[in-house]
Amino acid sequence: MKAVLAYSGGLDTTVCIFLLREKYGFDEVVTVTVDIGLPEKELKRAEERGKKYADKHYTVPARKEFVEAIYKLIKANAEYEGYVLGTAMARPIIAEKVAEIALIERADAIAHGCTGKGNDQLRFENVFRQYGFRVIAPVRELNLTREWEIEYAKQHGIDVPATKEKPFSVDENLWSRSIEGGKLEDPSFIPPEEIYEWTKSPKFAPEEPEIVKIDFEKGIPVAVNDRKFDGFELIRYLNELGGRHGIGRTDMIEDRVLGLKARENYEHPAATILINAHRDLEKLVLSRRELKFKKIVEEEWSELVYYGLTNDPLFEALNAFIDKTQERVTGWVKMKLYKGSAMPVARYSPFALYSEELVSFDRVSLDQRLAEGFSAFHGLQGRMYQNLRRKL
Repeated sequence: MKAVLAYSGGLDTTVCIFLLREKYGFDEVVTVTVDIGLPEKELKRAEERGKKYADKHYTVPARKEFVEAIYKLIKANAEYEGYVLGTAMARPIIAEKVAEIALIERADAIAHGCTGKGNDQLRFENVFRQYGFRVIAPVRELNLTREWEIEYAKQHGIDVPATKEKPFSVDENLWSRSIEGGKLEDPSFIPPEEIYEWTKSPKFAPEEPEIVKIDFEKGIPVAVNDRKFDGFELIRYLNELGGRHGIGRTDMIEDRVLGLKARENYEHPAATILINAHRDLEKLVLSRRELKFKKIVEEEWSELVYYGLTNDPLFEALNAFIDKTQERVTGWVKMKLYKGSAMPVARYSPFALYSEELVSFDRVSLDQRLAEGFSAFHGLQGRMYQNLRRKL
């Protein structure tokens, strides 16, 4: 029998290679690492471990697909309870690529290293089951703990990065870096500075603010400081720039799909800068009613991504609405980066629903006296209600 394993190179998935043989009786285990913007050292580590411990290993490129997904995230100003959805959006893309390899390999099952307490099991399996594969989740099915896995790895001579002294679980891609586990599971515990890699502490960020100009075309960022970038390089550049200014840290209590509350720590400098800038540009070009309704769409869109339901027909319909709103989201925004904050300070669009001439206090382009009639009716029912109350 042959199993294809979605492989990150970390503790859980490396242990799963051995468990699939030992506990499930598979003769062949094929590992698949999907590159969605992984750091080179992470990618290399996964390749080396996959080739060392599995019977066969694939590294599959998916940066292009992930950048396209990030464009959707930006256009939707996507976040779930303050989380910018980096891991959530990546999982269905990874699952699709793993399923493709499983079809090529004619696998009997697809396996993953997710626990039964998190969201990733749902995001992966929704795609795997769509292709009709048997799904195996050793960590969940064998009810394993992280401490047990560390000890198992030690006994079997498996080289893994986690230890009992430093058992943080890290997931990293182009859009975000998540850190969880260990002492971080205590919500009263203050995270040590050592858990962060992408961002400086705002305390040690530059003393002078930096202004960065971001150009958008139909909701998609295309240039920084008038320099054109492809999507991957633009996001990576802003991660480095924002990280130097301590931008993009999130420490939150998150409501998982299963109903559990979890303490999560994230780093996402580019995501913070780009979503703040994009949202600001939308305020300049979209009408009040468009903005109001889009907030409802954004919340539903983000929840579908968080739940791993990007194959739901509603997701396609919501994207159609969002794309229609983005036809006019073209222009630029200047962001002030300073000590952990990314604040829009200037913006321009040829499609702005803004008239300096009409709004200025110093010009007579609009006859103010015309507003008197409007003012007389504004709040009419509320005033009538208050008058009635006084008579009771």
